[in-house]
Amino acid sequence: EIEEFVQNSGEDGIVVFSLGSVIPTLPEEKANLIASALAQIPQKVLWRYTGKKPATLGANTRLYHWLPQNDLLGHPKTKAFLTHGGINGIYEAIYHGVPMVGVPIFGDQHDNIAHMKAKGAAVELNMNTMTSADLLSALRTVINDPSYKENIMKLSRIHHDQPVKPLDRAVFWIEFVMRHKGAKHLRSAIHDLTWFQYHSLDVIGFLMACAASAIFLVTKCCLFFCRQCGKTEKKKKRK
Repeated sequence: EIEEFVQNSGEDGIVVFSLGSVIPTLPEEKANLIASALAQIPQKVLWRYTGKKPATLGANTRLYHWLPQNDLLGHPKTKAFLTHGGINGIYEAIYHGVPMVGVPIFGDQHDNIAHMKAKGAAVELNMNTMTSADLLSALRTVINDPSYKENIMKLSRIHHDQPVKPLDRAVFWIEFVMRHKGAKHLRSAIHDLTWFQYHSLDVIGFLMACAASAIFLVTKCCLFFCRQCGKTEKKKKRK
């Protein structure tokens, strides 16, 4: 179904919209706002979304519970990627040279989109304050302004420029381990730790002993000074 939808997109191409991994559903008002903007672009839109179907959903937009995101970003008809800015999606977009509209939600996503924006490969929007017009303008910008495609392709060429292809590198290390019968010299030292060292129980025990000793000494000092003050008060009363 997805393949047929993509093939029928014509020369205008497609837009991949994936927020479903972090926001399975959206408030009805926000979903309608987004759907309204997507309905106004000529591209076909594949939207990963599991909530209630927005009332403003256009004929050019299809909702899916899951999308083969990497495959779609690698499709020659893909014009833009509407993303929350997760690191995996960012790298996939760079690899395939797809400009982005970033709507960061939390964590490292704001920083990821800020980097792409600084490189001229993305437009950033605020999920809480954006309007339908803002989203429509951002999509039209990254799709129609050739500088965004040029900048993301520059990053893509850098990303692809490696001395050895990733597949060849993986094959080499698999054969390396086989040739050296498990490559024990590369084996992590963690396998040689005892169970209490592995769980850092020795470190935790030492720190707890230090904390207990400090509490004991402070308590003893406080009690000593309290007794001394009490004796002083008694002597003053006798006088």
